[in-house]
Amino acid sequence: MRTRLVAFLGLLYFAAFIDRVNVGFAAAQMHRDLGFSAYVYGLGAGIFFIGYCLFEVPSNLILHRVGARRWIGRIMISWALIAGAMAFIHNATAFYALRFLLGVAEAGFFPGIVYYLTYWVPAADRARLMGTFMTAIPISTALSGPLSSMLLQLDGVAGLAGWQWLFLSETVPSLVLGVVTLRHLADSPAHAAWLTPQERSWLTGRLAAETALAPKHSGASVLASLLTLRVLALCLAYFGADLGLYGIVFWIPQIFAQAGIAPARVGYVVAIPYTVAAFGMVWWSRHSDRHRERTWHIAIAAVVGFLGLATSAYVHASALLAVAAFTVGVAGTLSVLPIFWTLPAALLRGAAAAAGIALINAIGHIGAFAGPYAVGWIREATGSFTWGLIFVAAGLLLTGLAVALLGHDTKAEYAEIPAPGVPVHNAAPEHR
Repeated sequence: MRTRLVAFLGLLYFAAFIDRVNVGFAAAQMHRDLGFSAYVYGLGAGIFFIGYCLFEVPSNLILHRVGARRWIGRIMISWALIAGAMAFIHNATAFYALRFLLGVAEAGFFPGIVYYLTYWVPAADRARLMGTFMTAIPISTALSGPLSSMLLQLDGVAGLAGWQWLFLSETVPSLVLGVVTLRHLADSPAHAAWLTPQERSWLTGRLAAETALAPKHSGASVLASLLTLRVLALCLAYFGADLGLYGIVFWIPQIFAQAGIAPARVGYVVAIPYTVAAFGMVWWSRHSDRHRERTWHIAIAAVVGFLGLATSAYVHASALLAVAAFTVGVAGTLSVLPIFWTLPAALLRGAAAAAGIALINAIGHIGAFAGPYAVGWIREATGSFTWGLIFVAAGLLLTGLAVALLGHDTKAEYAEIPAPGVPVHNAAPEHR
């Protein structure tokens, strides 16, 4: 039941992430045709997150009011149209403008999904199912590498450059899935015709019990709930994680190319660290649920990510060592994310959850802007990726430290509220 829903949401995120990061694979040909420097590319890649951050909280509050089906469907269709328009840019100004608008269009998608899942998934199962959902990040990057390499080889077909074919082709899945979402996504378990009465009754009862246990926030107290030390610590932790994640994802194709990997093979090699990361994040998320612990699982994954990315700063000139170091770094970085996103949902409910999750994601995405921008700026200034990679690796240390200092509350994180006469861990109907 929930696995079916999470798989569909993961497919949506798969399409979103391809549209977000395909510019990394297009960069070399865009530089050839449009003359973009490393600075221009880094700023354009990162400026997406400025638009994204500015509209995160309003977008999630709108979703809270109008429902996930209409709002997520709208987000997908609008970003698909803008992503396709990227094929027609002709200078840096157009590049900046469309990347900014793409961020505005996609704002609220990921935090909206995280918030939406709190309507469906009890707290004790969230790391495992978030891990399944967020494998869309490494899988989309792994698959978009070979796919992008093939599309870039259409260079010159029908008078279009390969990078233009890339943007036009990879926007189609988002457009189709947006229409499907508008027609078929259920706003809550109560609206899900595909649930059995037993599943609907158990799930709504369980989640209602968790909501009753959670702190209540009036309209006047929503803002106050966002300014607590725990929420601000989560913002800081996510800033560090996104600094590391996006500081790498937009540049890894160019780093591998500089290490001597043939341009036609770069997309396939990029798939290696992200494929390993997909398995790693699912395993580590399940390990967190099984051992009923969140904080140290996040901190350990962050340290692993730091070690891998910091090592890559010194070995990125060697193709073999670069792939090995990035594999460790990407696996650690991505393993942070699904466990991390169980924490905001444990602290907040209702409108406070919608706003809080969006705020944490928005501040985190300032790191997503800073990462690719800093790597490009440092690359332009020094002629090397070394110090840029050290800078983004440090973000993972910040994440580990912030979460370790945050501490944990097992009762809140797992919502230990058994229904009358029914043990919590035996209460769920079978997942299908």
